[in-house]
Formats: sequence, structure tokens, C-alpha cells
Amino acid sequence: MNRNELRKADINLMVVFETLMQERNVTRVAEKLFLGQPTVSAALNRLRTLFNDPLFVRVGHRMEPTARAEEIIKHLSPALDAMSVALSLSQDFSPLESTMTFRLGLSDDVEFGLLPPLLRALRTEAPNVVVVVQHVDYWRIPDLLASGEITVGITQTRGLPANAKRKLLRRMHARVLRADKSDAPLTLDEYCARPHVLVSHTANTRGIADEWLDEIGRTRHVVLSVPQFSSLPAILAGTDLLAGCPDYAATAMLGWGGLYAETLPFDTPALELSMVWLSISDSDPAERWLRSRLELYMGDHKP
Repeated sequence: MNRNELRKADINLMVVFETLMQERNVTRVAEKLFLGQPTVSAALNRLRTLFNDPLFVRVGHRMEPTARAEEIIKHLSPALDAMSVALSLSQDFSPLESTMTFRLGLSDDVEFGLLPPLLRALRTEAPNVVVVVQHVDYWRIPDLLASGEITVGITQTRGLPANAKRKLLRRMHARVLRADKSDAPLTLDEYCARPHVLVSHTANTRGIADEWLDEIGRTRHVVLSVPQFSSLPAILAGTDLLAGCPDYAATAMLGWGGLYAETLPFDTPALELSMVWLSISDSDPAERWLRSRLELYMGDHKP
């Protein structure tokens, strides 16, 4: 297609096509783009005419792309990314006046321990922006970034896509929480003998603390696995249960009262908490401002 023929194309149709490739479902595309289902269906019909191909074939409840659709998206997504960057460079970003929606992916401990200070700052600096948070772990972040469901993710990171950027925010240190007060810290024997609560997004009963214990030839007894840290204050109250969490989440939980935190009774390495985003949003003024706020209010700049 030469440049003159580009006038026949509608960029809105291209956005619908890309979203159909991601969602494979007209209803979800309509919800994601805030369009009616008839509008999305009409757009798909126009796309089929434009590309002279069915593009999608219904298989059960999903719409599977044709070979031509797979080929088109390889060229289309980079083009849409480039257009987004070009348009963002022409726009200034004013936090006080902005009504943008920012979409963040946060692990549960980050949401509990580090999100509140950020939100308090945003209420002053950008009172009209909207923040949408999705729970993530390091396995989900690449897919959510690629689909556009989040623009920034904060968690421990592994296996990032080639076009992702990463910035270390802080080094996390493990803490153990307990509801029973003691004048003496836990010994290693006490730590291993007492029952434990494990926070696991994947419903496991073994976590990183078990791997650390393996290295010194010790074990612990996990009696409960829960999916989020925010339930720990209520669960630990009035029991002899122990629970591990990052230092910043432990500090936030102490504010609820009735809990005590201490270092683990054996040496543990620091873990890294990072902010990740796709390079395509690197120069977007609004996203750059957001990342600066995330670094300021969620980072730890101590040596």
C-alpha cells in the first residue's frame, strides 16, 4: 500500500483489529475499547473488506485469527506503537489538569505496603487522574504489558520481553510477623517449630523461605496458604502463627496494631523489587511523569 492508499485506512479500525488479536472475543473488545458490540462487529466487517480476508474464524467462544491476520499484526503493532510515540511527543502533560487513567500492575505486598503513600501524593499533585490497579506476579507482567492492560508493573521480575525496560526500586528484606509479643526474638528452633502462614498467589505451601531453610538443612511447618498479605493481621490475631513478608509490608501492617515484626533468625539474601515498562512508552510525557512518582514514593534510595 502506497502513501495515497493510506487515506483509505481508518486508524480506529486498526486499533480494533489489534485488540481483537489480543482478546479473540468481540464482547471483551467492546468492553476494553468502551464501544458497543454492534460497533465492533461492524468494524470487523470493514476490516474483512479492507484486507480481503475473513481474518477471524469462530472456534467455540473464541475467534481464532487466520494466517493473513497473523501476518498483518506483525507489521501493524509496531506501526501503531510508532504512531503512539509520535503523538505523545506533541502533547505536554500537566498533572494538575490531567484526567488520564493510569493502569498499574502491582503485587499484593506492594499494593498493601507502598501504594498508600503514592496515592496520598497523587491527590495533591494530580487530583483528577484515575489509577487502576491489577494484581500481578512476575509471570503475568509480560502478557499484561503486551496487551496494554497495564503500562507499568512493579514486582519481582523474571523473564521480561526484549522490548521491556527495568529499573530497580528497592532491595527487599524479609521479616517475620507474629501476634504474640516477646522480649526475646525468635530462635531458629522456635521459628521451625511454630506453625506458619504462607502468602502464595498460586496456592502453594512452599515459598522462598523454605528454599532458604533447605540450604541450611532445616524445615518449617506451613499450616495455611492464603492469596494475599492484607488478610494476615486478622489471621494472625490471637494465634501462635508466624508469617513472612517484605519489610515495607511488615511496616504497614504494624500500623494496624496487635502485630510484631522481626528479622528472620537466619541469614537471608535481599530480593529486588523493580519497575518494568515497555520501551514504546519510554518517552511518553505522562508515563514518564508516572514512573518518576513511582520511583519517588515506592523506591528506597538508601545505599
